[in-house]
Order: sequence, then C-alpha cells, then structure tokens
Amino acid sequence: MAKIRHLAFKTKDPARLAKFYEEVFDMKVINTESSGAIYMSDGYITVALLRNRGEAAPSGFNHFGFQVDDVEDLEQRLAKYNEPLTVRPSTRPYAEQRAMDPDGNLFDVSVHGYEQIEYRDDREKKKAKGEKVHS
Repeated sequence: MAKIRHLAFKTKDPARLAKFYEEVFDMKVINTESSGAIYMSDGYITVALLRNRGEAAPSGFNHFGFQVDDVEDLEQRLAKYNEPLTVRPSTRPYAEQRAMDPDGNLFDVSVHGYEQIEYRDDREKKKAKGEKVHS
C-alpha cells in the first residue's frame, strides 16, 4: 500500500518558509543541506523547502513522495502507463526512485521512508554487511 509521506516546494527563501512552518504549525527541521534546502516534519509528513534558483521559474509545488512496501509491484502497475521508475542520484537522502504521472507531475518513491536520512551508499553498506535494507 502506498502512502503520501513527502511534499516538496520550490522557494526563493527556504529559511523564511521554514520559520513560517515552525511558528504556525510547530513543524520541526529534520535536515538542512548545503544547497540551502531545508527538510521539515510534523512527525508524519516531511516537507522539503528547495531553493528555487531560476529567475523566471515560479516558486511553488515541485513534487510529492510515496512510501511503498513493494517497489516491484509498483513497477508493474506503472508499466501499464509506460512510465518507468528511474533511480534517484546517490546524493539524494530520502527517495530511491522517481517517476511521473500522465500529466507530468513528478513523484518520488521510497521504501525506507522519509523520516530519516539514508543515502544509497548507506543502503549498499548494509547489504554488504548482510543487514536488512528496504530497497
């Protein structure tokens, strides 16, 4: 079963939006990146506030993310729409894969979830040690 657990917004000022969500909704910062991105959570949903670098690009909604139990099942369902899952760059800490809906809206897919930072290299090290991994 898939659950929406992540939303991402582009903004010219991630710190300003983070302060707003902290003060108005009691959300907590769970990670900041050198790119200026700030990740927040209410304990269930994570919100990524991504720096909008394009002068002409509008700020606003960027993508959302599902946490799933079974990637293979999802891949089969997406195949019906001719939409493959693509592997996210190893520098992305949350979602392992990404795809698009028929209207071009991006969504991320994660088995390990959005609550903790886990890079691909971390998952590979766990595999090498024989520990259970979720991807």
